[in-house]
Amino acid sequence: MASRSLVSVVGDDESVRESLPDLLRECGCAVQAFSSAEEFLVSEHLGQTRCLILDIAMPGMSGLDLQRELRRRGEEIPIVFVTAHRDDIARARAIEQGAV
Repeated sequence: MASRSLVSVVGDDESVRESLPDLLRECGCAVQAFSSAEEFLVSEHLGQTRCLILDIAMPGMSGLDLQRELRRRGEEIPIVFVTAHRDDIARARAIEQGAV
């Protein structure tokens, strides 16, 4: 994993957690998947993650909550948000907090 960038996928949808990592591995990325923001935060992979693919709406800590927590901790991880629901307010918040 040292020679490849680690992409972490965080989301509560099991099908996304299984299929997206497979696709990313085909592109040459190292990937770890997590079922919740809380699971990602306590993992040993937090400090190794170079890109985070993050679901906005999850039970417990949302993707936006995780984004805020990472900023609070000084973690500068680029985030790609994914969602099954169009939410212009959540989109605007994510961009305000640094998502592209």
